[in-house]
Amino acid sequence: MPAPSPLAIATSVVQRLVKEETSYHKELKSQEARLEKLVSSTEADENKEYQLKQERTAIEETKAVFPPLRQRITDALAKLEDQLEAGKASGASEEEIKKAQEVITSAKEATKEK
Repeated sequence: MPAPSPLAIATSVVQRLVKEETSYHKELKSQEARLEKLVSSTEADENKEYQLKQERTAIEETKAVFPPLRQRITDALAKLEDQLEAGKASGASEEEIKKAQEVITSAKEATKEK
């Protein structure tokens, strides 16, 4: 089996990064729900303050992931667009070109939403 083309590699990188960002957004929602549940809990737990602090710390750490991840997605998108142009010029397969265009479109929509 031949090695993947630079266009295919760049396409996969963007897909993976967008998937990673989606995963972090789900994790953040989950963490916020746990914090909300903990805050609204009326149980008298001596460990509650520690748990609240831990949840808040975890939320802040997750939020800190987004700016560098966004930058990596932006850089990967730019590289993919360059590879797409190079692929069109060098005669890349129609399937690779179509997939790259779809990934670019979906990645731009995903980054616009959040």
